[in-house]
Amino acid sequence: MTADGPRQGLLDTNIMILRRWIDPAELPDEMAISAITLAELSAGPHQVRRNDEQDSYDEHAERARRLEALQRAESEFDPVPFDTEAARAFGRVTAAVIAAGRQRRRRTADMMIAATALAEGLPLFTTNPADFTGLDQLISVVPVKRPALP
Repeated sequence: MTADGPRQGLLDTNIMILRRWIDPAELPDEMAISAITLAELSAGPHQVRRNDEQDSYDEHAERARRLEALQRAESEFDPVPFDTEAARAFGRVTAAVIAAGRQRRRRTADMMIAATALAEGLPLFTTNPADFTGLDQLISVVPVKRPALP
């Protein structure tokens, strides 16, 4: 990223999933991911389910795409652990989410990623900034344009 934005940043899981289609100029020069992102990526291939609109090829192709995203993350990053400082920060993130009147139950992974960013003093890059509404007093959320997929 240029002088207009942060040089370092923590990437949200959606950035890792969409990264090959995202303009690199929208991302920081020094990128990190949370161990929580790696956990979400690890679960991804197992969450693919066939539905009536999806044939078995689509199911296998989607599983392969998710596995590739996981493998790229594993080879390119040494994830920032969710450590004691992140656990403490999670309490502050939870309080901010509740104060903003948002539900926290379904946002646990997002909140843990935000807590990691807070503990590390890093801005959080995401294509889903609304997922982090109410946290602007704690972390810098950097919106990234969601790319049009081929």
